[in-house]
Amino acid sequence: MARKVITMLTDDLDGSTADRTVEFSLDGASYAIDLSDQNAGKLRKALDAYIGAARRIGRGGIATGSTNRRAAPPATTRIARSHNQAVREWAAKNGYEVSERGRIPVSVIEAYNNR
Repeated sequence: MARKVITMLTDDLDGSTADRTVEFSLDGASYAIDLSDQNAGKLRKALDAYIGAARRIGRGGIATGSTNRRAAPPATTRIARSHNQAVREWAAKNGYEVSERGRIPVSVIEAYNNR
């Protein structure tokens, strides 16, 4: 037995037959609305000035071009890593128990900063 499923879109604004689903985002929330070509054009026209002045952001974050290379960690990550290592070494020499991985207790960091 064969089955044929037909999906009919209805314009969410005026109830007429919709031609497409339009997706957009605003203030961190994503929306989808089914619209006729006419209403989709009205939406695009209303947003034209804002889109023209905005920066485009890709789906994975700010679009920076395509690359398959992994970026080096930011300098702040390298600094934080070396700082944490220094705190761990100091703590071990001064009788504090600190694991080699994970979060360093605030009390140990305060003691290191007040040395």
